[in-house]
Amino acid sequence: MTKNIHALGHSEHIASFFGVDTAVRQISSDIAFWGDIAFHGNYDGFRVVDISAPGNPKLIHHQRCNGDQGDVFVWENILVRSWNSPAPAGRFCDGEPVPVGFEGLHIFDVSDLSDPDLIGSVTLDCGSHTTTGALDADNNRLIVYSNVSSGCVKGGVALGNAIDVVGVPLDDPGSASVVNQVPIVGGSLGTNNGCHDAGLILGEVNLLACASGHAANVFSVGAPNGGTLEEPVFLYNVEEQDDLGNKVGIGGRWHSAAFTWDGEVLVLGWEPGGGAAPRCRAQDADIFKSMFFYDADTGAKLGQWVLPRPQSEAENCTIHNYNIVPLKDGRYVAVGGHYQAGTWVTDFTDPANAETVAFADPPPLPPVTTPGGMVVNELGGSWSSYWYNRVIYESEITKGLNLYRLSDSVTAHAVKLDHLNPQTQEFSLP
Repeated sequence: MTKNIHALGHSEHIASFFGVDTAVRQISSDIAFWGDIAFHGNYDGFRVVDISAPGNPKLIHHQRCNGDQGDVFVWENILVRSWNSPAPAGRFCDGEPVPVGFEGLHIFDVSDLSDPDLIGSVTLDCGSHTTTGALDADNNRLIVYSNVSSGCVKGGVALGNAIDVVGVPLDDPGSASVVNQVPIVGGSLGTNNGCHDAGLILGEVNLLACASGHAANVFSVGAPNGGTLEEPVFLYNVEEQDDLGNKVGIGGRWHSAAFTWDGEVLVLGWEPGGGAAPRCRAQDADIFKSMFFYDADTGAKLGQWVLPRPQSEAENCTIHNYNIVPLKDGRYVAVGGHYQAGTWVTDFTDPANAETVAFADPPPLPPVTTPGGMVVNELGGSWSSYWYNRVIYESEITKGLNLYRLSDSVTAHAVKLDHLNPQTQEFSLP
């Protein structure tokens, strides 16, 4: 850990990928924020955490819903949660049986933080791995982009090469439904396999970036390039290959996307090894452990940041979930969680010469024993690390929610927000 990043608080939630039945895994996943509340996604529902005192976060409630992934999007009293893959028999959500084979979204009313209420669901062909959403005020609804981790085949038909666009009426969120499917363009290989995650920026920019397979897709959702939240217009693809022949999508896929707050730079990360493999070792090619920067108008490459601290054979590692600090001074600073490489802060104001600002990189997790008696490396680390109102929040897969303070001038001009869904930038900055 560098001297300029300091541990503030911790909300404990111990879990493991191994040693438990998959139906009761309680792995921590992604995070969304509303005011002084963090909604901490979980493979078994989501946790509601009071973060009004960052040095002492307090658990209010753990809402159970035992379907994996648990990515969350929140808007006022509405929370949308991803259910990733077909439900086997015996699964429950808020105490209600989940139909066998269900995959998609669950809609919750979170007006009572101590007892959220399941009020609806949306069945989707290939389930929901992640969600990105925004307010569509003109139509009194939320638009939620539901993304899949890969394609799927049902009845012999290949599905999943599209973004599911879901409308959630504000006056009747339980009646949420699919309002569009946006095809994903395959790039040079002609095929693609689903949008793993998506980054959205509104304001004067209105762009949507889909981290899809080997060819990220960038769409326009409004002025100046047309389209709407419901009907995005495709603009271009981004593909990446190094001089050794390593290519995004071979052994992995684009994973995450974000924009600088002025809409000038697109930031992409990918997931070689599916997140379970050690891909940040000294011998690994730079492409496996990099964050990439592109011109948001054209897709032209501007630079990349390579994780400078080698990880061990025992540490699953990739560039995973991150957001960009909203800064009024025009600097570009990313905060990201990279599994067992931990949390990193990067200044890429000059995308061709990005610099590390700070990191909190813990030692490898100890090995664990599977139910079958095998000793294996634990999978864990930082699923997501995000900047929100002067605090860095890290979703630690096997340990819970960690809070850090960064002491560095690069974030001195950060804008305070009253809420944050990290994949959505609701405004732009000049």
